[in-house]
Amino acid sequence: MRLYLVQHGEACAKDVDPDRPLTDQGKEDVDRLALFLKQAKVQFDRVIHSGKLRAVQTAERLADQMAPGLELESSGLLNPNDNPKALDWQSDSWDRDTLIVGHLPFMARLVSYLLIEDENKLIAAYRPGSVVCLERVSEAHWELSWMIRPDLLGPVNRP
Repeated sequence: MRLYLVQHGEACAKDVDPDRPLTDQGKEDVDRLALFLKQAKVQFDRVIHSGKLRAVQTAERLADQMAPGLELESSGLLNPNDNPKALDWQSDSWDRDTLIVGHLPFMARLVSYLLIEDENKLIAAYRPGSVVCLERVSEAHWELSWMIRPDLLGPVNRP
């Protein structure tokens, strides 16, 4: 099983729009990420987002381009300052490749918790629109497969 842990794309500042939708740059970054992941044949069977507008928009853009028709799930446990231990990561419900869209510092803390069981030792350098891929290798053990940040991807070149 794989987890694709995505920080939402760049969002408007709170003083510009309190709902914090994606900026044009954020939309472009997420579209480039989706195109890259699709070309790399990344697949997932489940999409979970925090419910905040910027995470919803990111999840929708990724799912629309990579898994059209897939129903998105909202979770109240993926907010910026939530505890990554709150989700039962050893549960039988984590049996499908899953894309999770959330926020910092939660996403970085989640990566650290799953890899080294210490959410306070940050090991992933997230930027808006980044994704970390973790692979479950045993009941309670995850390994880092790869990470990509939008600044590593070129401009969108659609086929």
